[in-house]
Amino acid sequence: MTAAAALTLTLGACSSGGAEEAAADASTGTESGAWPRTITDDNGSEVQIPAKPERIVSTTVSTTGSLLAIDAPVIASTTGAVGPETDSNGFFGQWADVATERKVEPLYTVGSFDLESIVAQDPDLIIVSTSGADSELDHVDQLKDIAPTMVVNYGNKDWKELSAALGEATGNEANATQVAADFDQRAAEVKEKLAIPEGTTASIVSYNKGADSPVGKTTGPHSRLISALGFTVVDPPAEFDTSTQKREDFAFTSYEGLSESATGDATFLISATDKTATDFKADTTLANLPSVVNSNVFPLANSFRLDYYSSNDILDYFDTVFPGLNPAK
Repeated sequence: MTAAAALTLTLGACSSGGAEEAAADASTGTESGAWPRTITDDNGSEVQIPAKPERIVSTTVSTTGSLLAIDAPVIASTTGAVGPETDSNGFFGQWADVATERKVEPLYTVGSFDLESIVAQDPDLIIVSTSGADSELDHVDQLKDIAPTMVVNYGNKDWKELSAALGEATGNEANATQVAADFDQRAAEVKEKLAIPEGTTASIVSYNKGADSPVGKTTGPHSRLISALGFTVVDPPAEFDTSTQKREDFAFTSYEGLSESATGDATFLISATDKTATDFKADTTLANLPSVVNSNVFPLANSFRLDYYSSNDILDYFDTVFPGLNPAK
């Protein structure tokens, strides 16, 4: 699974907003601990949940990590294709061990809808995404016949906001608030340690030589995380964006326009390796980029999809591995 392909599953994210803000955005005033409760999901539908869920099925693998992070009782989840970013079940690497420990059952690979496998789990809450390769929005009516079904949009909110919404639906509001607060505190500590000079710019790229390369917009989750660490993210010019639908996270930038889009002092390559960074710096069309000239190109592994786990992985990188910026030549 390439990073560009995986971005069609874009999930979860991270921003510099506080846990209280995330919880407030998702809350509809439901009294904590009160059941039954009714929530309005991201499809504009009212979902009546009769009791605190005990058997949750996630048909959107991009959201499963956020459910696990707030300790929601996920019993089964769809999976991604087995590859470098996933384990042998197709669970994403950043939370695969947690899913295994909690005995989460793999349902089916995204794109291969299997209603019978969902029925067999006897769920009391089903989670569906509005869009992305792991969306089962076309099957919502069938799923509603099985159990209360909540539709979430993980593309227009960060993982903390998503966690707050899921916390309300599952009765795990306190956990959602706590994991967000813990993350914000750690991010602030890492920012202080990095002490990035004010005004230092950054670009975020999913590099695909010779093809469109997603470049992070300032409104996107990756940009908000990098900004929270002290960088000023450069917005890619809209004229090179080949996206057919409006997106807030990435501009799918033409190869010809990449040299005019990734102009930050530093470039962070998402879901990348050292080889990816070497290839980026060796690309003759990018030779004059400030980050290439000064060798400030850094790979961020396991980072195309941001949830609580992968966002902490990025903090781990900046806390213990990031070599710092080379001075401008």
